[in-house]
Amino acid sequence: MNALRPFLRLYGRHFWRLTLGIVLVIVTLLASIGLLTLSGWFLAASSLAGIAGLYSFNYMLPAAGVRGAAIIRTAARYFERLVSHDGTFRVLQHLRVFTFSKLLPLSPAGIAHFRQGELLNRFVADVDTLDHLYLRVISPLIGAFTVTICVTVGLSWLDTTLALTLGGIMLLTLLLLPPMFYRAGKPAGEAMTVLRGQYRSQLTRWLQGQAELTVYGSEPAYRAQLDQTERHWQHAQRQQVGLTGLSQGIMLLISGMTVTLLLWLSAGGIGELTRPDALIALFVFCALAAFEALAPVAGAFQHLGQVIISAQRVSHIIDQKPDVTFPASLSDHPVGSGLACLNVSFRYDNAPSVALNQITLHVAPGEKVALLGRTGCGKTTLLQLLTRAWDPQQGSIVLNDLPLTQWDEASLRAQISVVSQRVHLFSQTLRNNLLLAAPDSNDQQLTHALYQVGLAKLVDNEEGLNAWLGEGGRQLSGGELRRLAIARALLHNGALMLLDEPTEGLDAETEKQILDLLMHVTQHKTVIMVTHRLQGMEKMDHIYVMDQGKIIEQGKHDELLLKQGRYWHFQQRFAPYTG
Repeated sequence: MNALRPFLRLYGRHFWRLTLGIVLVIVTLLASIGLLTLSGWFLAASSLAGIAGLYSFNYMLPAAGVRGAAIIRTAARYFERLVSHDGTFRVLQHLRVFTFSKLLPLSPAGIAHFRQGELLNRFVADVDTLDHLYLRVISPLIGAFTVTICVTVGLSWLDTTLALTLGGIMLLTLLLLPPMFYRAGKPAGEAMTVLRGQYRSQLTRWLQGQAELTVYGSEPAYRAQLDQTERHWQHAQRQQVGLTGLSQGIMLLISGMTVTLLLWLSAGGIGELTRPDALIALFVFCALAAFEALAPVAGAFQHLGQVIISAQRVSHIIDQKPDVTFPASLSDHPVGSGLACLNVSFRYDNAPSVALNQITLHVAPGEKVALLGRTGCGKTTLLQLLTRAWDPQQGSIVLNDLPLTQWDEASLRAQISVVSQRVHLFSQTLRNNLLLAAPDSNDQQLTHALYQVGLAKLVDNEEGLNAWLGEGGRQLSGGELRRLAIARALLHNGALMLLDEPTEGLDAETEKQILDLLMHVTQHKTVIMVTHRLQGMEKMDHIYVMDQGKIIEQGKHDELLLKQGRYWHFQQRFAPYTG
């Protein structure tokens, strides 16, 4: 239950709205009980009165009561659904914002060990499951308890013994059945939650890896694994459905036995009346209607296990402490774009060896620097340390004569523009794909950035910046995606630009165009480019060659060629591809 506490506190934001929903639930239940009870008594009393009692029996008042209860029940049910679901959706909205606000500072260190599908499943499906807490647990439980008290008090005016008998049975049912079905349904609920996440993750990987699985003949084995997970998931669902049926059966049995007991007890008299007549129908129909209020409670507690495990899965992420924390704000913002890494060493968690080992480099303002080396030598890791995705275990990084750890997050993000290796194209308009880099930019600035990077054709048409990109719209080629990423970086306008493999996957001609474009648009900026390709190295002010987390060579293009070291060997090996 402790896992639910942080999420229950979020319900406090909408306390009055959710309380109104519970009040409307109680009103609806009481109106339903009143409708069935009054109708049963009215029909029985009318039958006993017969034609002889046509003038002595008051038909109008009970008929008005029946109509009034029906109207109240209908109106209360409508507004209860409206208010409860509106409140629940608002709670879910805050749950998502709350979860994401806790998730964002963890990236990437705190979430690196989660697969993307698993992380998405916890953020979406598990958060969705938490809405059961109000709709299927809290609201029905409070409603059933209140109805039990009201029915007992109401019937006690007629017969205290019968009222206490009915109220006692209802209260015992309310106290015993929910915990029993919670324990019975907990394993199936936990299994459903875990298997749902596993199945969705496996399905995503299976769909994404169709080509490779087919080429290497592993598709049938992977599909069999997926089918096995699905069978386990369906088995857990069948268990849950079976328990739901069992709870309904037990509730029906208790209801029938209670009605039979009340019928037997009331036959001997109700209150001071030895011939209760129509009052027997009143007690019987009241008991039948009252047990309808208890019906959702036993089944609701089956879902409590699922809610708790979902809360634990979400809490497992959001309760983590960020590896990187930023100070509140900078009192004095240093000007410039000079950078220095001083004896920087870094090792990933559970990694067998260090990713960076005693890295020292200096980048002057306006300088163009390349980090060159094979895949896995530590280039991208160093770039991530520069953005404070992680902090080094040893050494320090200094930006504009101020240690990186003393920069507040907003100032650091404003200082640095990043062109990542993987450029994400959102299924949105061209305008919105650019505004994420600079939300305050106007259309003229967005268009100018597109012209700068050679994407004028994207905007020179009828749709212009309103053109839809991604799914259901225009797809971009690899070169166009790189240009779009550069346009975003230009709009962001950070003094330090970090480029992570900006020409990866491009043909030689497009690569040359992108590099020429970068040199042109970053004339007055400090640039650090990570690459393992040799195109354009002669234009760099300084080149650092890395291997196994160390800088093994550094200098300018011509100087490194004269040394005939690792850089020279790279040139000899890839000379036919350098253009």
